[in-house]
Amino acid sequence: MPHAASAYDRLWAAIRDDLGAGPKNIDRSIDPWTAWQSLDLVLAQTCGLPYRARLFDQVNLVGTPDYGLRDCPKGYYYSYLVRRRGETRNLRDLVHGGTIAFNEPLSQSGWAAPVAYLADLGLGPVETMQTGAHLASARAVLAGHADYAAIDAITYLMWDYAEPQVFADLEAFTRTEPTPGLPFITSRTADPKPIAAAVTRAIDGLSAEDRDILMLKGLAQIPQESYRALPIPPLP
Repeated sequence: MPHAASAYDRLWAAIRDDLGAGPKNIDRSIDPWTAWQSLDLVLAQTCGLPYRARLFDQVNLVGTPDYGLRDCPKGYYYSYLVRRRGETRNLRDLVHGGTIAFNEPLSQSGWAAPVAYLADLGLGPVETMQTGAHLASARAVLAGHADYAAIDAITYLMWDYAEPQVFADLEAFTRTEPTPGLPFITSRTADPKPIAAAVTRAIDGLSAEDRDILMLKGLAQIPQESYRALPIPPLP
């Protein structure tokens, strides 16, 4: 998110100063999968689904950032299901007669969470549209190319803080069940404990402005088993 880049740079600088090691700058150009699987990885954030589906035995879990979401255990999050404001169809009608926009099949919040939520109601996505990003899914719904989408609450609230107009014409009409959040990881060869301590101290030292932008409240320790207990969703 462009509006959060400088705040993340300051967070990383504090982590690096505490560790006394690591690259000077965040690398935003590298392919995520290349970074996540690199033996040189110091710190990255991934998603719960890639972690449990492919990465759990290739990386070390550092911890899970806590964003202080209401009605959520520490370090957990959920997705909002959004539709155009003024839409009169209920969820069942949207599913049966509409299209869900989703960012990618290996997204916990954009795909796995809504699939599980709908399955609990005896429903399943009928028509799907892959967009590549949560914001692109929101825009697809706004433009009428899709009828509903699942947007993770952190993305939704961070964008709403920076650009309220983005979601002004969307309605978050229900939400999925909470699941473990987007974990911080390091390479399999690195000791995650000093990194977790550095991350915790850096979050504690955030300025009030950066804390508001990043929504970070602390670092939770969620066991690997809590991630791996969740099912792998079917492909779209």
